[in-house]
Amino acid sequence: MDTPLLDAAQRQSARAGSASQETGAKVALVLGALLILALQRWVPMGRLILYPFTLLSTWVHEMGHGLTAIAVGGRFLRLDIFADASGMAHLEVVRGLGSALSSAGGLLGPPLFGTVFLVVARRAARPLLLFLAACLLLSLLLWVRTLVGLVTVGGLGLGIALLSRWLPPAGRVFFAQLLGLLCVFDTVARGDYLFTEGARVGGALHPSDVAGIAKSLGGSYLMWGGLIACISGALILVGLYSVLGRGRRSA
Repeated sequence: MDTPLLDAAQRQSARAGSASQETGAKVALVLGALLILALQRWVPMGRLILYPFTLLSTWVHEMGHGLTAIAVGGRFLRLDIFADASGMAHLEVVRGLGSALSSAGGLLGPPLFGTVFLVVARRAARPLLLFLAACLLLSLLLWVRTLVGLVTVGGLGLGIALLSRWLPPAGRVFFAQLLGLLCVFDTVARGDYLFTEGARVGGALHPSDVAGIAKSLGGSYLMWGGLIACISGALILVGLYSVLGRGRRSA
């Protein structure tokens, strides 16, 4: 075989091998995220074993409530994080559309956040992780008031900042996409919460978010839970496409 033809064959073989490795990494990423979610939801003590991931999901969920409240003209008073990684955002919002949107903001916050993370992570993983770490630490100054929250959210922010510096480029992309996938799947993965009237937070029973929407706008909490599930499902498809589709990576 002539040398030019041999070189072309070698390059083609190298590209095929690289594409196969990238596909394997993407599948491993999705399976890893699903495994973590399964451990969190259905394995006894799973939420505590995977505490940092559980804490991040809680933080994103509660920040979704608080930031939506600010966006509709209300007030985000404080954020309580408890030792079991549950949380509660304390808001002042006028009853009606504003309070309904604030309730929905917590449910849609994780899939929206996760989708953005997945789309951006390929090209800017390190800035994205540093931005998340900065938001976590900023929330300590503005809203987090429980001692548990100050320690755990602060530790999570510092940990993500350090990983953004220490991980190699491919590791940063993988880690950022893993966090994105966990958030994208979060709301649908705990589907029982979407279709219940109440939930325990910090050991006390409180109305669920969908019950809050139904109280503000009318209708059944089951109807609103179904709508939120459909929107979350659409965001999952967008997130999965951004991971499994071909694209250039950076860090």
